[in-house]
Amino acid sequence: MSMPTPTISVICPCYNEQEGLNSFMQRITPVLEQTNLEYEILLINDGSKDNTLDVIYQLSEQNTRVRAINLSRNFGKEAALTAGIDRAKGEVLIPIDADLQDPPELIHDFIREWQKGYDVVVAKRVDRSSDTWAKKFSAEMFYKFHNMVAQVEIPENVGDFRLINRRVVQAIQLLPENQRFMKGVFSWVGFKTSVVEYKRDAREAGESSFNGWKLWNFALDGITSFSTAPLRIWLYIGCVISALSFLFGSFTILKTLMFGIDAPGYASMLTVILFLGGVQLIGIGVLGEYVGRLYMESKRRPIYIVEHDDAESASDPFHHNPVESPSLTQEKSEHFDKLA
Repeated sequence: MSMPTPTISVICPCYNEQEGLNSFMQRITPVLEQTNLEYEILLINDGSKDNTLDVIYQLSEQNTRVRAINLSRNFGKEAALTAGIDRAKGEVLIPIDADLQDPPELIHDFIREWQKGYDVVVAKRVDRSSDTWAKKFSAEMFYKFHNMVAQVEIPENVGDFRLINRRVVQAIQLLPENQRFMKGVFSWVGFKTSVVEYKRDAREAGESSFNGWKLWNFALDGITSFSTAPLRIWLYIGCVISALSFLFGSFTILKTLMFGIDAPGYASMLTVILFLGGVQLIGIGVLGEYVGRLYMESKRRPIYIVEHDDAESASDPFHHNPVESPSLTQEKSEHFDKLA
């Protein structure tokens, strides 16, 4: 017997979440039942190294509304989230983490705002007391710098926890990029948005897979995905250094003509050479970030590969981004215009 079409699809990417999944289900299931709407819960195993997949299968056997989706390896949270968005069947989608830092009870507020006519309902953290000082400071600096240089601003202290309707999902699926920064993607597509404020709790079980290095690389992905300002900044730095070099050279010539040649020294020369060499290497590194993204996008590899999906009617397990013909590109463009 086929399940009725869900109104709500909860998307939960999972990586090494065996300790917290049962608590997550015990807390979110009553919340979804109270909405009196049909729902499904997509638990996406993103190549976990523990027994997360076994726990997901057990939960799917206990509750027919739970869909177990297993990726063939660890593709990263952004890819797992994309897999959930692509394969969800609901009218509205709600991405959420299994660590219960984002309270499932907020889903009731999401539904109320959606019923008022909003396409997107985002959850904004007003209290990050559960985070360390370093994490709060680095997050604040990232949002400020990103929004200063990017064409599309990301709402500060807003994560992936949100509600998006089917119109927004269809718009997201028009974006072909392989290297994904979902916070930026959600902001880029736009649509009528409401904000619900909340206090973020401490992680209930397990440990976060995001360390300082991963967060740094995540921030770089966000900046380079939606802004070319770093390239322009190094153009300005080069112009400033060239101008200063010209002024210093002019000063040296005038000083030599007026007072003669001073005894030559090596310390200042070595300092200038090392400084300019460092500036050049940093500039090449920034350029390399963008060239690397172009290289990865040019391969046209799938964002993720699904090894197993509980739904019998699931689509092709490969999420392809083929090179499109002009006619197909035009068709997508017309479809996007209709969404607006």
